[in-house]
Amino acid sequence: MKIAIHHRVGSYSDLWIEYCKKHKIQHKIVDAYANDILEQVADCDAFMWHFHHHIYQDNLFAKQLIYVIEKRMGKITYPNFDTCWHFDDKIGQRYLLKAINAPLAPTYIFYTRAEALKWILHATFPKVFKLRSGSSSENVRLVKSAAEAKKLTKQAFSKGFENNGYFRRIYDRWERLKKGTCTFRWFLKSFITNNYNFDTFHKEEKRYVYFQDFIPNNDFDIRVLVIGNRAIAKKRINRINDFRASGSFYNIFDEKQIDLKYIKISFEINKKLKMQSVAFDFLHDSNGMPILTEISYCSGIKNYKNYSGYWTSDLQWHQCKIPDFCNFIIEDVIAQIKSR
Repeated sequence: MKIAIHHRVGSYSDLWIEYCKKHKIQHKIVDAYANDILEQVADCDAFMWHFHHHIYQDNLFAKQLIYVIEKRMGKITYPNFDTCWHFDDKIGQRYLLKAINAPLAPTYIFYTRAEALKWILHATFPKVFKLRSGSSSENVRLVKSAAEAKKLTKQAFSKGFENNGYFRRIYDRWERLKKGTCTFRWFLKSFITNNYNFDTFHKEEKRYVYFQDFIPNNDFDIRVLVIGNRAIAKKRINRINDFRASGSFYNIFDEKQIDLKYIKISFEINKKLKMQSVAFDFLHDSNGMPILTEISYCSGIKNYKNYSGYWTSDLQWHQCKIPDFCNFIIEDVIAQIKSR
């Protein structure tokens, strides 16, 4: 058994490499950016790469490379193509989730200005406007009126929108700083990080417009991360005077505050999606039933030590000190190799 791992400091690969060393699993550090990456992985059973949606170069070829290594070379990959093809693509997710009858918040996508403006005439507001990509509530705003929706539509079919624009991020963090939801040091980082050159090179988002029904009376959302037969979850409290929970950094990791219906439906949906790992973001409707807003193949690892256990698909709770979900991922890859 031999596992190829693309290493990026601060990503899942830190923990995968640590796991391999601890358990004496033969592994090989490879460079996904190298011209000979296919040759590098040729003698391996699996290829693992935690690619990032804010690294511009990753967006250029990560999904395509994974497709080739999995589908044409016959290697096990993490993520595999079913897991990642719709990553950071809300439009792709909308079609996928609608096709499997997931409880997705009603979503409306238009590819012509005329059709969008026609729909706006009869739509009720508020609505949530989104761009197809972005995390931590980037590129998400509340549209309170038809006039505002028309303005956004006209922009979408003319100059378009900056994707996670540099100045918009500074403004967003300034607003959080004033509300006491971020530190001054974190605010200052918005001037220098520039998201791995993502802002510099990414083209404007245009020629489509995406609206989603606003689900009222939600002052938190539920993030459920399913990895194989395990699930971890947290409650994310909304930002102060804001409808968005993602990016608030107000997280509650108490399993007693997670209704089991969110865990149950997460396993049910992933049974249809067949993803190796998937993070679900849920709101609730007026009857208290889960409403899905977005999915992602991965989740941040910064606070993983705050989880106190995990659920299995039989909805049983398993208490443990640190349920390291990165270890869950590589354990599943190893099990898949052994099952061949």
